[in-house]
Amino acid sequence: MLLSLVLHTYSMRYVLPAAVMMGTAPTYVLAWGAWRLLSALLPARFYRELDDRFYTIYQSMVLFFFERYTGVQIIIYGDLPKNKENVVYLSNHQCTVDWIVADMLAIRQNALGHVRYVLKDGLKWLPLYGWYFSQHGGIYVKRSARFNEKEMRNKLWAQVKAETPMYLVIFPEGTRYNPEMPKVIADSQLFADKEGLAVLKHVLTPRVKATHVAIDSMKNYLDAVYDVTVAYEGTVDHKGQRKVAPSMTEFLCKECPKVHIYLDRIELKDIPEEQMYMRRWLHERFEIKDKLLIEFYDAKDSKRRNKFPGKCVHSKLSLKKTLPSLLFLGGLTASMLLTESGRKLYVKTWIYGTLIGYLWVSVKA
Repeated sequence: MLLSLVLHTYSMRYVLPAAVMMGTAPTYVLAWGAWRLLSALLPARFYRELDDRFYTIYQSMVLFFFERYTGVQIIIYGDLPKNKENVVYLSNHQCTVDWIVADMLAIRQNALGHVRYVLKDGLKWLPLYGWYFSQHGGIYVKRSARFNEKEMRNKLWAQVKAETPMYLVIFPEGTRYNPEMPKVIADSQLFADKEGLAVLKHVLTPRVKATHVAIDSMKNYLDAVYDVTVAYEGTVDHKGQRKVAPSMTEFLCKECPKVHIYLDRIELKDIPEEQMYMRRWLHERFEIKDKLLIEFYDAKDSKRRNKFPGKCVHSKLSLKKTLPSLLFLGGLTASMLLTESGRKLYVKTWIYGTLIGYLWVSVKA
């Protein structure tokens, strides 16, 4: 009985952060919506600037939980520029926390508000968030033959024309690498073999379409491409086999002690422009990722495991970067819920905000 209670309490450690992050969503959407309406009377740049500030506040609160609350150690390899840049961010993909890792790097460059995601199409149906991510500059894409290149180009060209700061996050694998789904891994390896490409062990064969459209559409606007490789420590079992990377829930339950992030900044001049050549280049970048992960997971010398080669920095995020956002959004939400009219508005925001979002994404589909 006592053991069951302890285990239950342990597993509930994600409830508080999840409740706060989800619970503040209506408050955030209301504040953003009010500014969206007001900004219709102002030059467009004023909306974009404050939208980025709003986004920074919310994501800073998220990072309070994913870094400070969990106590995870963030270890960065390579040279992360101190100054914000317009970039395309390419990363391996293994779990939902990968989205947060992009935020972890962006906040260290004071570029958190500039993060925009290329997201799989089904995520647009997320209540409140699905609609808002698109409003913030995110791009929903469909896989394979249904990929709409023209739509993505038009949205990116509009962002460039408006001089929108860009930290565009793309996961070229298209889906997560999951050791418990061997068929997906086998199919990916078989495809690479048929195409005469190197067969990869710890990542899937990357798809080039979204990456090519992004870089080609913004080639005169971008400062660089960030090639990022992420590894979560503790994802190997007692037999030395790779395990599934932590979900957001597991991460918030403090089941990941360290996140290792290897960053390689690539100049645009070093990337081929033609899609067929960029495809080969992108696969070569994933070969490099694969070698890094083989070293991380499979190195024969145990002293070389659980780390990437080269110098690293243990980077701790200051409370000043995250706590004020938590207090602001938490306080705003709490004060709203203290009154009957506030509670009614809160519930209506969840209901009608979700319905309006669904209507919007249906029209855009």
